[in-house]
Amino acid sequence: MLLALTRPVSPSIVECQLTHLAREPIEFARAAAEHAEYERRLAELGATVRRLPAAPALPDAVFVEDTAVVVDELAVVTRPGAEARRPETAAVAEQLAEYRRIVPIEPPGTLDGGDVLVMDGEVYVGRSTRTNDSGIEQLRRALEPLGYRVTAIAVTRCLHLKAAVTRVAAGTLLVNPAWVASDAFTGYRRLAVDPAEPAAANALALGGSILHPAQHVRTRARLEATGLAVIPVPMTELAKAEAGITCCSIILEVP
Repeated sequence: MLLALTRPVSPSIVECQLTHLAREPIEFARAAAEHAEYERRLAELGATVRRLPAAPALPDAVFVEDTAVVVDELAVVTRPGAEARRPETAAVAEQLAEYRRIVPIEPPGTLDGGDVLVMDGEVYVGRSTRTNDSGIEQLRRALEPLGYRVTAIAVTRCLHLKAAVTRVAAGTLLVNPAWVASDAFTGYRRLAVDPAEPAAANALALGGSILHPAQHVRTRARLEATGLAVIPVPMTELAKAEAGITCCSIILEVP
């Protein structure tokens, strides 16, 4: 079974952490409606959606991806780079412990799940404002004995690595080459976002389709031109919180 863990949008999302964006008003009801549509699409594509408990006092709690890195053998529970986000991890760890052995990131390490791109045995980790060398090394120690190869990549112009590159099909990446050195991904087919849509590289491949923010119409056209099936999902309010499509779920295979 394919399980998608999600968490409701917090009414306090307007107080979310921001690094590269100016703060704008976020309409809570609209953000919640976007998230509900996202969950509906996950279910349509074959995932069983399981909501974690709401956390109204944690503005960024909806962005569950940052709290864990899950592979077949274990789950690495992160230590987010933003201190205010660290209380988000307990509920996620409790849920994941039903399905995976838990390995926590310990101080002084920091690691955000949005900085981790897993593709089969390859694991790319962004060294960013949220993920430090200790966090990367702890992830390496957890995964390399299992046969994964962990590669660190500098991230400076966006919040997380997966804001700049995501997997959209087997052997195919969607990349913003202005935000990440795409030559780090030799051996993969690389599709570039439209330059007018720098935030369009974050996409979620699931069930033979790609979930992609509806506002990035030019990049969606590029994906469709290659024969990929793209499902647009509204993300305008959540995007004001520096969010992408992958941020709002943790997807894992379970018995």
